[in-house]
Amino acid sequence: MANTAILEAYIFILAVFMGFQLISKVPAVLHTPLMSATNAIHGIVLVGALIVLGAATTPLGKAIGTLAVFLGTLNVVGGYVVTDRMLGMFRKAGRGGERK
Repeated sequence: MANTAILEAYIFILAVFMGFQLISKVPAVLHTPLMSATNAIHGIVLVGALIVLGAATTPLGKAIGTLAVFLGTLNVVGGYVVTDRMLGMFRKAGRGGERK
């Protein structure tokens, strides 16, 4: 049990380090497509949360599953809102300074 927890912590720390190194090397032009792909991946997380909620039998499990679905939905919607705002920054301005 303790060895498994240490191994999982090691993998988590390694993933955080690798993720930081990879994201810091991405040019600024590619950040918007990268965020869109990340939003799609978070949609998969939401599906997983729904599956966990459907399989929960105890009240605690249902509460945790409901919280996971809520947070997953918030993450996906927030990601798309941020991506939309970033794409809006690249749109050309129309008459009166409004962005199309």
